Amino acid sequence: MKIEHTAIYFNDLEGAKIFFCKYFDAKSNNLYHNPRTNFKSYFLSFEDGARLEIMTKPELDDAEKTLNRTGFIHLAFSVGSKAKVDELTAKLKNDGYEVISGPRTTGDGYYESCIIGFENNQIEITE
Repeated sequence: MKIEHTAIYFNDLEGAKIFFCKYFDAKSNNLYHNPRTNFKSYFLSFEDGARLEIMTKPELDDAEKTLNRTGFIHLAFSVGSKAKVDELTAKLKNDGYEVISGPRTTGDGYYESCIIGFENNQIEITE
């Protein structure tokens, strides 16, 4: 069994698509739009076969995304090496995204950094 995909709602669907394509090399399918409900989505595919559905619709409840909450907390991307973790973290920081930890080796042996990404969603970058 495998997780087929994960889905996240965004207010700015096109901005989310640009973020994941620019920083994480996602490849996007064509926009799906249901004109009756005004639901819109893209499926983003990553090199290893993982997929992320990004979605939007009118009147989303944009609740505060605190770091110490139950439920979904972050997406983690493996970039292949410590040097690539450092490089991507620096690029995101230079582009104005907040680095909230790292890059560092965690107590459980991961080399990672965590950033607050597009629309305040936490992204973990690991080797």
